[in-house]
Amino acid sequence: MESASDKIYDTLKRYWGFTEFRPVQEEIIRSVLEGRDTLALMPTGGGKSLTYQVPTLARPGLCIVVTPLIALMKDQVDRLRARRIAAVAIHSGLSPRQIDIALDNCVYGDVKFLYVAPERLATEAFRLRVVRMNVSLLAVDEAHCISQWGYDFRPSYLRIAELREKLPGVPVLALTASATKPVADDIMRHLKFAEPHILRSSFARPNLSYSVRRTDDKNGQLLRLVHNVPGSGIVYTRTREGTEQTADFLRQEGVPAAAYHGGLGHAERALRQEEWLSGKVRVMVATNAFGMGIDKPDVRFVVHYAMCDSLESYYQEAGRAGRDGARAYALLLVASDDSDRIARRFEQEFPPLEKVKDIYESVCSYLQVGVGDGGEASFLFNIHDFCAREHLYSGTVLSALKLLQQNGYMTLTDAQENPARVMFCVSRDELYKLRVQRDELDHFIRTLLRLYNGVFTEFRPIDEGELATWSGYTVQRVKELLKRLWQLRVIRYIPSNRSPILFLNEERLPRADLYIAPETYQRRQQLMRERFEQMVAYAANDDECRGAVLEKYFGEGDPAPCGVCDVCLARKRAAKASAGASDADAAALRESILQRLAESPADPRQLAADMACPPERLAGAVRELLAERAVRTSPDGCLALSGGPDNPDPVK
Repeated sequence: MESASDKIYDTLKRYWGFTEFRPVQEEIIRSVLEGRDTLALMPTGGGKSLTYQVPTLARPGLCIVVTPLIALMKDQVDRLRARRIAAVAIHSGLSPRQIDIALDNCVYGDVKFLYVAPERLATEAFRLRVVRMNVSLLAVDEAHCISQWGYDFRPSYLRIAELREKLPGVPVLALTASATKPVADDIMRHLKFAEPHILRSSFARPNLSYSVRRTDDKNGQLLRLVHNVPGSGIVYTRTREGTEQTADFLRQEGVPAAAYHGGLGHAERALRQEEWLSGKVRVMVATNAFGMGIDKPDVRFVVHYAMCDSLESYYQEAGRAGRDGARAYALLLVASDDSDRIARRFEQEFPPLEKVKDIYESVCSYLQVGVGDGGEASFLFNIHDFCAREHLYSGTVLSALKLLQQNGYMTLTDAQENPARVMFCVSRDELYKLRVQRDELDHFIRTLLRLYNGVFTEFRPIDEGELATWSGYTVQRVKELLKRLWQLRVIRYIPSNRSPILFLNEERLPRADLYIAPETYQRRQQLMRERFEQMVAYAANDDECRGAVLEKYFGEGDPAPCGVCDVCLARKRAAKASAGASDADAAALRESILQRLAESPADPRQLAADMACPPERLAGAVRELLAERAVRTSPDGCLALSGGPDNPDPVK
């Protein structure tokens, strides 16, 4: 009989082609297979998904994965299906019919992974089906969202405890890349762990050299790094305009660069991303919308033009460099006026509570949701269009939406691909009265009504390919007919697009009934301030290894210096200079050796005879010169001059 160890290694080899696990992965997998509730703290890019995918594939039953990141959800499902592993996702962007089909496949089919957004846990469709599923594991991604002490608290995560009651005996694996001790304790308490159990992966990145440059010439510093470090890179800026301006600057300097931000169309974003992945574009200049799910291991540098809001964000974005294990560089550029600009932005992002209520009402009106309507409904929400119409700063709106989310009113998902949607503007009776000529339009309407229910009462997702199949038209012709019906004011038609979705957790309330707990507001403000102050301290630090600062932030007890960040390199240079100063003859001795070898190579004995100094001092000086590559050993064992020393810090 195959042992548990053989089974998990066979699963890893069969589906992923790997023969070894990364540190802590195997320990987490064994803990899960033993049925223990487990909290795993792993950095982004550390292979979290394998810790629940391998044990699920190694035994019967399916795994429910709770995650708020729809883009990541879709990416994981696509990757599993590419390996011929049955997986489905349930989120706010699907129609009720699509959700029903997916859940039924989990009950009656061979589905191994069900990815579900947290707000779907409370729905009737999910609660009725989940008790009939053969669930072997419950995985909770971004588990810090369950803690009110965390920086991204989501009330919908509290529903996971209710789900555990419906799945007695099923272990839970909670995964997060960032959890302080209070947050970790909170996660285990809310998820009703049988006993506290934490497994932690190292946050050290020994191949990644962190640097900070304080300069008002950010373009100059960027160019210096781009010229000194070969290979591809990412430059993060805070604004859309910044991405375009910086990409233009790099192109003018002869560097193949492209801009990436949410204002570009889906096709344009996909094209630019593909050009960067394939190497046609060397540098991607982007907002933080770029990077989620990007699998490019040979990124050699990541540059931040401005400070992130937190060290969590910085570590995640900088960590996209050097995933192949080779040397890579993470450079943070800080200008003299950055702190003042960030302080102003910080104030804008915390509107008064009355302003939050104003934004709630404006959002509901924008979505055309009346008081008492909209409960558990999903809406496409173009936040940039909304801000432009209402003349609001996007940071203020995002902060207000976050507060509304933390108080359980609505949830804004990440941007995703959304299907086309249709709703009839006329009633069924009025449609028949139109006496549309029995041409292709009449046939098309009949096909539309036959395929999709509820199109007279609300927007319903449609599949233009499915319509083409059943109507006999091409997809292009289907889109033309939909637009024609739209122009005739028979339907309202939203073409397929990429946009966030806003999910209303409950019906719209009158303004007087809307309650934003002051402690929630104050706690969010305090947490954001604390996190940002840690970021500022990281940028201002000149004394402590940057890698060690990050490791301590994520809970490492006593991390060793990385040896490759700008602080460590400066310390090495200072130590070398200090050693030289303490021995006045050291520099003269080194110069004498170089002058002697400039005349002709010499074997060690001959060199010792020519140099009037103790042998141990001579040997030490020669070792230093060899290490610096100022001197080399020839094939016959003689010492000879070579090239100059390498520069170990290319961002200087």
